[in-house]
Amino acid sequence: MMRIFNKLRGDEMSRLSVEEYIEKDKYPVTVLLHNIRSMYNVGSVFRTADAAGIEKVIITGYTATPPRKEIDKTALGAQESVEWEYYAHPEDVLGTLKDSGVTICGLEIAENSRPYNDIRKEDFPLCLILGNEIDGIDGDVLRLCDHVFEIPQYGTKHSLNVSVAAGIALYEMVKTFTNQ
Repeated sequence: MMRIFNKLRGDEMSRLSVEEYIEKDKYPVTVLLHNIRSMYNVGSVFRTADAAGIEKVIITGYTATPPRKEIDKTALGAQESVEWEYYAHPEDVLGTLKDSGVTICGLEIAENSRPYNDIRKEDFPLCLILGNEIDGIDGDVLRLCDHVFEIPQYGTKHSLNVSVAAGIALYEMVKTFTNQ
């Protein structure tokens, strides 16, 4: 028997309003964007953060902050639903997070990194640091990490687009947290 699939319209998807989303419990994951060059990547991470139901986005360095039309274009309103903060220097917030029991994790190809799907119960709550599209996470910031996770690369390229990598890692984190 052939199954028929009909695409749902927006009003059939039971989406939360921005107000309902803001009040909803989130997964104990924060994303820290440090020195992200592309505002389109920033907007994409906001959209993924909303879709994955994570707690917060922290923006540091020269990463652009909302409102900006380039962020708005890819965030599609998620910059209004996802809580976010800006700090000039990541060190200004990472120590506070660590002191409050948050595990600091980088997403980077590095020595002693763990596979991105090797997230454990004891890693939560966590902050996932995403670095510059070309240079990755600054060495000074990487040294503040408790763990570094890596997405394996099987082709000729050595990395993924930062917003794509964020989506892979964030959904793995949500999956791990919800299966505990």
